[in-house]
Amino acid sequence: MHHVLRPIAFRLALVSPLRSLTITHHHLFFTKRTMASSARTYNDAIDALNSLQTPFAVIEARRKAGIRPDAHSVKEMRAYLARIGYSSQDLDRLNIVHVAGTKGKGSTCAFVDSILTRHQRTHGIPKRIGLFTSPHLIAVRERIRIDSKPISEELFARYFFEVWDRLEASKLAQDEVELGSKPIYARYLTLMSYHVYLSEGVDVAIYETGIGGEYDATNVVDRPVASGISTLGIDHVFVLGDTVDKIAWHKAGIMKTGSPAFTIEQVPSAAQVLKDRAVEKGVDLKILDVDSRLNGVKIRPDAPFQKKNATLAIALAETALKKLNPSFKPGSDSLSPEFVQGLEQVVWRGRCEVKEEDQAVWHLDGAHTVDSLKVAGRWFVEECVKKAKGGPKVLIFNQQGRSEAVDFLDGLCNTVKSADPEGTGFSHVIFCTNVTYAATGYKKDFVNHQYNPKDIENMTQQRVFAERWSTLDPSANVILIPTIEEAINKARSLVDTTEGEQKVQALITGSLHLVGGALGILEKADAL
Repeated sequence: MHHVLRPIAFRLALVSPLRSLTITHHHLFFTKRTMASSARTYNDAIDALNSLQTPFAVIEARRKAGIRPDAHSVKEMRAYLARIGYSSQDLDRLNIVHVAGTKGKGSTCAFVDSILTRHQRTHGIPKRIGLFTSPHLIAVRERIRIDSKPISEELFARYFFEVWDRLEASKLAQDEVELGSKPIYARYLTLMSYHVYLSEGVDVAIYETGIGGEYDATNVVDRPVASGISTLGIDHVFVLGDTVDKIAWHKAGIMKTGSPAFTIEQVPSAAQVLKDRAVEKGVDLKILDVDSRLNGVKIRPDAPFQKKNATLAIALAETALKKLNPSFKPGSDSLSPEFVQGLEQVVWRGRCEVKEEDQAVWHLDGAHTVDSLKVAGRWFVEECVKKAKGGPKVLIFNQQGRSEAVDFLDGLCNTVKSADPEGTGFSHVIFCTNVTYAATGYKKDFVNHQYNPKDIENMTQQRVFAERWSTLDPSANVILIPTIEEAINKARSLVDTTEGEQKVQALITGSLHLVGGALGILEKADAL
């Protein structure tokens, strides 16, 4: 047993409180500097965007005061939409497919996008496909995709500053927001996505909610082509509530009168809330069993939860295609080749992803709830069992700024042990922060002011994780490491060279920010 819980010397130039303060107040002088510049770059846009993050101190004050998003949040978004020249009716041109849920909403959106892309290649419909998701893995522009690709740095900068300048110049007075003000980070990106898609001629757009649904920034859409609600569970407790029925109420907020809505099998209390809200709204809510047409379709991973996501995606894609092309007829007994290809060839980075190199096999999954971490643990062990020369099992984990995340570890630890044929868990467990690089700190797209910089510097959350894991599995070598880069290098070094050609079997999970940072380092990539 070897527990490294000593104080750690940090080399993180960008996580000091002073640096955070400088970026937070960047917007006070940003506009004057950039307005004078004829070419505002992607980096300029990310600097300006980062200035719209809500600082940790403000978030903490709101939390203590019990202030949560409410109906005013959506009114604000409508006001900002009007200031950049659009109404909610303009959004109808985008034929939006709106998806909420606790688990699987991102995968569902990716399936819909992949199906529509294959259909587009064969039939020319839709003309252009938008996909809006969060968070990003490596670059902010990944959140706003057209035809399955992140928009370019040039397009991002251009549309970012068009929205910025329209908000600065608008004289459209509204009670909800001050003239000249900007929405906060995630809402700004949502606002910008509408401008991008309307400007670029997108005729179907898939929108993943951020948090919840009822008061989410994406919920200014009045007439979605269809709404989909994936599996519900406990997440974002402060904002959404501490029971699945309270959370279901929020997620059901995306259902709109006159638009079809779909969901999959839910726990009874959540299912009842969804049904009740559908009745209130006059919405035809269809509860889908796993689609029988998926028989023989190679869904990855081959697990019930992913087949439910695929089922939901099929219903949403079919509904969108019927709207765009009234002559479209779904197959009653089997799926069209385009649907099968879309489902089998979907690329959704950082979810159940495996990357192999000389020293290690990396298993990456952005699982961030109790249930999804158990699923990730089972998937990881199944992958390890397939490999004849598997080496030690290594976990790299983080979940920043969520005190309840320590309780996620029990399920992950126990699941991996019980799923392993020999009953062995992780030999080494590494807890790190989401800081990307040892020498330079955060990549610009990863800067996050919403967490207490002192907690990151002192690895406060990581120490809590380490103490819990040491209790759960005293045989594990528990290690604290300050950055993702160093965590990856440490994991590579843990292979036992005396055992021949073994490779470290590493699971990187807990946070999409962690998974994204790891992918950026492993692939030396700037965007995915």
